[in-house]
Amino acid sequence: MPYWLMKSEPDEFSILDLEKQHQARWDGVRNYQARNFLRAMAEGDLFFFYHSSCAVPAIAGIGRIVRPAYADPTALQPDSPYFDAKASAEKNAWSAVDVAFVERFATPVTLPRLKAEAALAQLPLVQKGSRLSVMPVSPAEWAAVLALR
Repeated sequence: MPYWLMKSEPDEFSILDLEKQHQARWDGVRNYQARNFLRAMAEGDLFFFYHSSCAVPAIAGIGRIVRPAYADPTALQPDSPYFDAKASAEKNAWSAVDVAFVERFATPVTLPRLKAEAALAQLPLVQKGSRLSVMPVSPAEWAAVLALR
């Protein structure tokens, strides 16, 4: 089973929000490489829910993909911050997935802790200049993060 890491700003959508809602649409991805990773996801895949652009960036928990990629409806909504004037119902370049809550970590795994772990040196999240909001995680990296909880 492939593993993933998906970033969200917690003031916009957090692991607590997903826990309360149980299920949600993950939309608004506007980077082609990150979008392609969304499109590679399958129902049942697990992902680390990462809180970014906040006081303490960290992996806050785990979610599961419950619906694979489909056209992101926010690209067609003029009042959405993710609106894309080039998108249409027939031709929408952007994708969304539906996710479900699996687990919230009692103690989030912070970015400095992730960077200090040798087994995670190749994880794009800890590499300088990597800003992707969706990225693959190898089985070994997945196990290494779980061991840090």
